[in-house]
Amino acid sequence: MVTPCATEHHDHHDVYAAQCPCREVLDLLANKWSALAIGAMEDGPQRFGALQRRLQGVSPKVLTSTLRRLEDKGFVDRTIYPAVPLHVEYALTDLGRSVARPLAQLRDWVEEHVDEIA
Repeated sequence: MVTPCATEHHDHHDVYAAQCPCREVLDLLANKWSALAIGAMEDGPQRFGALQRRLQGVSPKVLTSTLRRLEDKGFVDRTIYPAVPLHVEYALTDLGRSVARPLAQLRDWVEEHVDEIA
């Protein structure tokens, strides 16, 4: 039996199917830095330095890569302000805000249950 999975805009996607594009999105959102970056932007746009300070332990290279992937998939908007010096802000799109709630629930669950996990 072939598991259905849409490659364009179809009615059915199956994240368990090997070739389903859902897997790429799941991989992005299940990444700790993505989940934390989205959470850090819930209260509004953030500059790169503010995000890096909030996401303690993330390297500039990893944060840049994470933000680019989130932007490429439509979860984050990047706005460049032509000031001197130039500054850039990152903000959640409507799509990013829609995934922020379930990711916040996951982060809350982890904080609440981490001591029970071996």
